[in-house]
Amino acid sequence: MVTAVPASAQGSYSPYAETPAAALARYVRALASDPKDFGSLIGAGKAALELGDNQAAAGFFARADEVNPRSPMPQAGMGAVSVGNGEAQASLAYFSRAQQLGAPVAVFGSDRGLAYDLLGRQRDAQSDYRAALGGPDSDEARRRLALSLAISGDKAGALTAIAPLMSKGDAAAARARAFVCALTGDSNGAMIAIDAAMPGSWARVQPFLQKLPGLNAGQKAAAVNLGIFPDAGQPAYAYSAPIQNYGVPAASTASVASDRLSGIDNFLAPAASAPAPLPATESPSWQGPPAPVQIAYNAPIPQSAVPMKSASGSSPGKIWLQLASGPNASALPSQFNRVKSHNPDLMDGIKGYVAKSSDRSRLVIGPFRGASDAQIFAEDLGSVGVNAFRWTNSSSDQIVPLGTE
Repeated sequence: MVTAVPASAQGSYSPYAETPAAALARYVRALASDPKDFGSLIGAGKAALELGDNQAAAGFFARADEVNPRSPMPQAGMGAVSVGNGEAQASLAYFSRAQQLGAPVAVFGSDRGLAYDLLGRQRDAQSDYRAALGGPDSDEARRRLALSLAISGDKAGALTAIAPLMSKGDAAAARARAFVCALTGDSNGAMIAIDAAMPGSWARVQPFLQKLPGLNAGQKAAAVNLGIFPDAGQPAYAYSAPIQNYGVPAASTASVASDRLSGIDNFLAPAASAPAPLPATESPSWQGPPAPVQIAYNAPIPQSAVPMKSASGSSPGKIWLQLASGPNASALPSQFNRVKSHNPDLMDGIKGYVAKSSDRSRLVIGPFRGASDAQIFAEDLGSVGVNAFRWTNSSSDQIVPLGTE
């Protein structure tokens, strides 16, 4: 029996009202109060997908499936995660289950269409994309439809498909249009489109776009949608510029790298779109990353920092995130206020503390319920350019609320 999927259960959010990072922060705050809030779990999974953190998205969707195993939304979400990981064939089982549970193709067609494209099944992909034009991911479906048509050699159809988004000044559509030209052998048109999207970038992008004609259909789909080119049988990122280190521990490097590298349209994205790290004077002082923290498949939802009950110290062994450190504790409040003012949604309800050791003062937030919670929030901070790393206090550390030091 096919059942309708109410919008309230889809965890959707308007891209015009907030960024994916802000949406994820909002859902996480809701989950801190109610870990079984199904709509927030689905919404958090979708936001994590948009941020390129497939591992976190899988965790949210897995928990949503535990809460409501009869809903098709977690299955559709896991299918999207598999596609994002390049596991096209494996994703089809999830989409089939979602359809059996009542989800219309309009809900997951944009993602299943990409799976078909990766498998070289362009006709099936285009059918799903067209079905998804009436669903919640209509703009992305339209961009993917244009790319799929271009892979099939239909340049006119591709340009027609992307035209409504181009008329709205959609930046992602402009980048997709450049790929349409490259895929259909129009190198001059690709050059003009790329320079229009980002003047002067053609020389940097040209070597990669020149490789497109030599790829098979599935490889072309992977290149223009996921930014991955085949390299001796192994996927190779199209863009291999150095990755900025935002203070994220080693275990989360893969998700940050994926976010920085996994889209070929990074070639055309202005450099300013990447979050800038804090000035060196505000970076935490440390000699190397802490030991990696492995996040489980269904990692616990991060909990907002819990206010300290005592202003004179705390018990040892609590887990915190350090944002900055130095010999001058009086400089820490302004640093915390700057971070909070630049990221009000993510830092909503988070209080700062000063941890005083014999040789320095640390600006910390927390304590967190566990290492996984701290790790996930550190990744969120890293996504907006805020350095943070896990720190555990000892019995000799005096921890007081910021402003009372």
